[in-house]
Amino acid sequence: MLRVLTLSTLFPDSTRPNFGIFVERQTLGLAAQPDVEVRVVAPFGMPPWPLTSLAHYREQAAIPHRELWKGLPVERPRFTVYPGTQGRFHARSLTRALFPVLDDMRLAFPFDVIDASFFFPDGPAAVALGRRFGVPVSIKARGADIHFWGRQRATAGQVREAGRAADGLLAVSTSMQSDMAAIGLAAERIRVHHTGVDLARFAPVERATAKGRLGIQGALVVSVGALIDRKGHEIVVEAIARLPGVSLLIAGEGPSRSSIEAAVARNGVADRVRLMGAVPHGDLPGLIAAADVMALASGSEGLANAWVEALACGTPIVITPAGGAAEVVTGDAAGRIVPRDAAAFADAIADLLRDPPAPEATRRHALAFTWDANAEALRDHLQVLVAKGS
Repeated sequence: MLRVLTLSTLFPDSTRPNFGIFVERQTLGLAAQPDVEVRVVAPFGMPPWPLTSLAHYREQAAIPHRELWKGLPVERPRFTVYPGTQGRFHARSLTRALFPVLDDMRLAFPFDVIDASFFFPDGPAAVALGRRFGVPVSIKARGADIHFWGRQRATAGQVREAGRAADGLLAVSTSMQSDMAAIGLAAERIRVHHTGVDLARFAPVERATAKGRLGIQGALVVSVGALIDRKGHEIVVEAIARLPGVSLLIAGEGPSRSSIEAAVARNGVADRVRLMGAVPHGDLPGLIAAADVMALASGSEGLANAWVEALACGTPIVITPAGGAAEVVTGDAAGRIVPRDAAAFADAIADLLRDPPAPEATRRHALAFTWDANAEALRDHLQVLVAKGS
């Protein structure tokens, strides 16, 4: 029996059901593997009082410290984050909060390995915990944990030290592996571990009918991702302004909502662009499969789940050359990789609308990205680390 402690600050809860849902899905897949038992520790940071009195933090404070989440036993300890410190103390604070939690957990669940599913602050904390309990540690890099925390002056050293001290390293794409090497981690120690997609749920549908359910007639583009500058939604809005008769639905929520709404108004496309807010993950297949194109103008990525989910739905994608884009768009039926500007996005979308690939041809590009393959690879990786430490 392989006993795995999954540590992730990127994990859904009742207030954020879509947050880190790919980590949830990976962990569920691992727990379903034969002879594997998993416990999850999903901490979240809380600022000192009086900021905790804000509505957002009051909602999080009400979340149970221990619960069964989709069959997974989950501990949700809190750790203190200090605004204005650029994350300098996040890992140290997280480590302190986890020591007593894991001391208690280890009595009933003597875990063999710690699987940190995000690099910061999870990675440095996992290394400290691995030393305390004498177990190997694996850390996975996904995107912003390297591109942001791995380059910030206050945290870059902590990211590098954790990566060098960990027993195993995972990267969500070959491009992410190179990015990790660029900050000083040994590329030969990093295993590429692609994300997965539920091919039964994300599948082609009859598009005209699906569009009708959404109140759309004519060509439809969707964009799926948090409303943050890095996702480039304003660029897609500007591209749609160059494509008369094309509608755009944006699924996501975040701090850039007002600037995206301003871009919609500025470009005069309020009748063709709809911000849908946070869409439950269970509703995404129908939305994406209804679209003729999925467009996402990311400034940086690891390997976005939305890319693969779109391909599985038979919906070609228009994306930037960020992260693992070239590992996903491997043929014309998958879509286009273009520069991060509105004109390039408009041209690529128009090209796919003029000559759309067959949905099944697009879907074939997603068939290698399964959650079964993801879970089996993760189990094998962790088993090797445990065997080496025996």
